[in-house]
Amino acid sequence: MNAMIPAWVDGDLVAVEKLEVHRRGLLHKAVSVFVLCGNDVLIQRRAMGKYHTPGLWANTCCTHPEWDEDPKDCANRRLREELGITGLSLEHKDRLTYRAPVGNGLVEHERVDVFLSRGTRRIATEPDPAEVMQTDWVDMAELFDRVQRTPSRYTPWLAIYLSEYADSIFA
Repeated sequence: MNAMIPAWVDGDLVAVEKLEVHRRGLLHKAVSVFVLCGNDVLIQRRAMGKYHTPGLWANTCCTHPEWDEDPKDCANRRLREELGITGLSLEHKDRLTYRAPVGNGLVEHERVDVFLSRGTRRIATEPDPAEVMQTDWVDMAELFDRVQRTPSRYTPWLAIYLSEYADSIFA
C-alpha cells in the first residue's frame, strides 16, 4: 500500500502514505457520500481484504482524495470505482472533522467533505469486489436503529455521522 494522501503534519498539509496516516492518527482529507432514494439509503459492506474495518457496513462511499483533487470530483470517481455508479447529482452538505479508532491500533482522523445525492429510484450497483462485498438499500430510520442496536456491525464513522451530524447531512 503506497497510496499517498493529503494529511496535516505539524500544521502543514503534506502527502503521507495512507497506512502511516492511520497508524499515527494524523488529521487527513476525506470524502463521504450518501445516496438516497426517498427514505432509503444505499449502504455498502466493506470487502474482507480492507486493512481496517473489513466486513463492516458503511455509508454509500468514502475515500481519501488525491493531492489537489476537488472533493466533488473525488466523490464521483470513487462512486464509479467502488460501486460502478455514474451520473449522480451530488450536493455538498458539510465539512466535518471526527476522530475514531478503527481497530488494530489504527485511527481515522478525518476532515471530511460529505456529499448527498437524492434520486427517485434505487440505482443499480456493480461493486468492485476488492472494495465492496455487499450493498443494501435500508430505510433511514431502520439504519439509525440498527447502528444503535448492533454498532459492531458498522464502521465507526457511520455511527458518528448518524449520531452527531445527521441534521447537517440529511436536512
